[in-house]
Amino acid sequence: MIILRILSNAIIMAGEVAAVAAIAAFAFYCPFVFAGVTAALSFLLGLRLEVARLRYELPFYFGGLVRRSAVLTAMVGFLEAAFKGIVAGVATLFTFSGTDTDRRFWVAVVFALCIYAGASLLRLLSLKSDALPMRWGYFRLAPLLGLLFSIGMAVLAAAAVLPQSTVSDIGWKIIFETPEHPSIEQVSELLFQIKQAFDQFIVTILSQIVDADTARIIAIVISVNVLSGFVSALYAALIAAGVRRAEDALL
Repeated sequence: MIILRILSNAIIMAGEVAAVAAIAAFAFYCPFVFAGVTAALSFLLGLRLEVARLRYELPFYFGGLVRRSAVLTAMVGFLEAAFKGIVAGVATLFTFSGTDTDRRFWVAVVFALCIYAGASLLRLLSLKSDALPMRWGYFRLAPLLGLLFSIGMAVLAAAAVLPQSTVSDIGWKIIFETPEHPSIEQVSELLFQIKQAFDQFIVTILSQIVDADTARIIAIVISVNVLSGFVSALYAALIAAGVRRAEDALL
């Protein structure tokens, strides 16, 4: 019985790691399809969750009249789910598409680590506090995983794993190397370099006010990289929910 339990637990853990690796590989090899799937998943799952949340939240602010207004609840839920779906899709597209294969690979690695960390946290909260992975993950996990992803990008940049472009380099590429009608990959790569340069610019400016380490921390927190949390939180919630179902069924 104990051996069977250990084996089942090992299978679940292997399945979790495989799911994380498969999602990261999907993002790396098919960024455009992945962006569309992410936007659709975020909207469809978010629509159900947003409406469920609003049924409890709106009466808290507006009294009993809203409780009976299913139309208002559905409308607000639709708009919020649509907004998050668009943000998730756009963040996915401009994070994983590009022309630099090495850069995209390391981004996928950090993304996978964020998903695994998020799924592990949700599983722990589910076991210790009976948290619901989909609900807690969708509404509360994005900022944390976005910050984790931003930290990962900053570490890779500091280690010179990711390319650092100066403003002059970016200007040269825009004027002399970017075609009149650039592809999405070329635009994504350029935006990534602009984002990296902007983060470094923020560090330089803030270093005039605070010490360099504090300036780097602030730049990490306000970086555009944080938006990726909408993506990693979604997949972390899905994996954690699947893991908990498998544990309930097998263990």
